Amino acid sequence: MKKITAIIVFAAGLLMAGTTQAQNKTGYISVDQIVLLMPETGKIDSLLGLFEKDSLNPQLNYIVGEYQRKDTMFKDPKTPATVKKTLEAELQNLVYQIQNWDNIKQQVIQNKQEQLLRPIYDKAYKAIQEVAKEKGYGYIYAKESLLVAPPGDDILPFVAEKLKVKLPPANAKTGNGTKTGF
Repeated sequence: MKKITAIIVFAAGLLMAGTTQAQNKTGYISVDQIVLLMPETGKIDSLLGLFEKDSLNPQLNYIVGEYQRKDTMFKDPKTPATVKKTLEAELQNLVYQIQNWDNIKQQVIQNKQEQLLRPIYDKAYKAIQEVAKEKGYGYIYAKESLLVAPPGDDILPFVAEKLKVKLPPANAKTGNGTKTGF
């Protein structure tokens, strides 16, 4: 009877150790790399180009036109002093916008890019979470974030398969859930 109890306790211990080990399974992925491989990402550059052409360039043209119109009014001797004072402040604001247009434009483009990329990153994160759950990973590390980490599996091939994204030949050969220490 004691032998049977010992065997049952030993078997339960092995079972629990296996469960604990499966929960501690680690992997890593380069999130940016999977996002770059997704076909939706390729369309963003053309969308940003259209956004700049259709929205930002006309906005600059409008600002320059407003500056020219208000400058003409400001220089007109018939313009009353109170109006000139208001125009002077408006002209300073327009000059600031024109002089800093490149910075303003870059900020607007960056915000638009983040807006366009957010759903793509969300889709990638969802796939990573699904792969982690399906393959029994307890921890998935962002490859770019850690300098030193325990050995883990590169889950890029699994996530690419989940998203139906084709990997370049170099990643297809080395990926496939192989163990590495980064």
